Amino acid sequence: MQLKDKVAIITGAGSGFGKATSELFAEEGAKVVVVDYNLESAEKTVKEIQDAGGEAIAVQGDVSQVEDVQNFIQKAIDTYGQIDVLFNNAGIYAPGNAEEVSLEDFNKSIEVNVNGVFYASKFAIPYLKKTKGCIISTASAGGIIGFPGAVAYGTTKGAVISMMKAIAVDYAIDGVRANAICPGTGVTGMTSALLEDDAIREGFLAPIPMKRLGQPDDIAKAALFLASDQASYITGHALPVDGGWTMS
Repeated sequence: MQLKDKVAIITGAGSGFGKATSELFAEEGAKVVVVDYNLESAEKTVKEIQDAGGEAIAVQGDVSQVEDVQNFIQKAIDTYGQIDVLFNNAGIYAPGNAEEVSLEDFNKSIEVNVNGVFYASKFAIPYLKKTKGCIISTASAGGIIGFPGAVAYGTTKGAVISMMKAIAVDYAIDGVRANAICPGTGVTGMTSALLEDDAIREGFLAPIPMKRLGQPDDIAKAALFLASDQASYITGHALPVDGGWTMS
C-alpha cells in the first residue's frame, strides 16, 4: 500500500476526479477527509470507501470561504492527528471569452479556483511541514495552452500552476512538495452532458493525439503517484494528464 497510515484531504471529492482519487487513496491505505460543497455527495463517497474496507470522513465545505477551509483542516487534525496530503481538486468552470463572461462569474472563478487553493494550502502547510507531506492541485491543460471560450478558467488554472511552483520553492527546505495536475478534457459531472453531443465530443477529441477523453481514474492514478514516495524528488511540476493534447 503506497499511502499506508497517511492522512489525505481531498476537496471536490463528491464526484469526478476527487471521488475517484478518494477511493484510490483509501484503497492504498490512506485515511481520507472527503470534502465537498454538497455534503450528501461527500457522504456517498465515504460510504463507498467504507463499504470497500477503507477509512474516511465526510466534511461539507466551500473552499472559497475561509471559515469552511479552516474547519476541514481542523477536522482532519481532530480526527486523525496529522495531514500528509492535501489535494486541492475543487473547482468551477465559467464559459465565455473576455466579452462574454460576466464579472460575477469571473470573480467567482477566482474565489473558488484560486483563493480556495490558496486558503487550503496556507492552513495545511504548518501540518504538512511536520509530516514532510505534499500538496497536489488540479489545474488544467487550459492553464498551459489557450483554448477558446474559457478565459476565466484558463486564467485561474494558470494561477494554480504558478502558485504550486511558488509554494514548492518556499517549502522545499521543509520537505514539503507541491505539484499541479493538468487534465485535458475529461469525462466528469461537469462535462458528461455536454459530451453526449457527438459533434462536440468529436471536437474535443480532435486535438488529442491518443484519441480518447480522460477518465477520473487517469487523474486519480497521477495524484497517487505524486502523493507517494515514488515522487519524493518531484516538486514544482505541472503534470499534463491529457492524452498528449498540450504536446501537440
